[in-house]
Amino acid sequence: MRESIAARRSQFEQLTPRPGQFVFLGDSNIEQGAWNEWFPSLPCINRGIGGDTVNGVRLRLDSAINQPLGVSLVIGSNDVADFRGSRKVPEVADELHRLITDIKSLAPSAALFLNSVLPRNRAMSDAIRSLNERYRDLAIKTGTTYIDVWSALSATDGSVRPEFTFDGHHLNGLGYRTWVDVLRPHVESLG
Repeated sequence: MRESIAARRSQFEQLTPRPGQFVFLGDSNIEQGAWNEWFPSLPCINRGIGGDTVNGVRLRLDSAINQPLGVSLVIGSNDVADFRGSRKVPEVADELHRLITDIKSLAPSAALFLNSVLPRNRAMSDAIRSLNERYRDLAIKTGTTYIDVWSALSATDGSVRPEFTFDGHHLNGLGYRTWVDVLRPHVESLG
């Protein structure tokens, strides 16, 4: 995984986004999205890296943000995942606050859409719910638009609904369609 993160990060460093693009920024669920096809009338750029964390995104903002039209951000799942060391929710939320501040500093006129952390498995649901509550509060505090994708994708036990995933974490086509249906009214309000 580290090699694929390094490979994408190094390419992004060589590929400065054009001004006026809409940036999809975050982890594997961003990386795997066919954003140009979901939003064909929008000049999209995909700056997702599988396995990335809030701080990882923060460290690569210079290669993602260049006078964007807007930014759709989803990040935090890997921060609380067991394989990433299960960092505490308040710490992740504090890092997200710094990330939002940095994005707004680099792109003060861009719309910023903070998507909720997407559901994963039942074992992670309490941490993700708690993180999403903090994300919602941070969005209000920072004047950021919060997009509640969790409610559309989660089962009653807090896991991702089986019809939206092929592996219990990453989305399939129907999962992306459902996410896009929640996000579309906000993104299309820019055009």
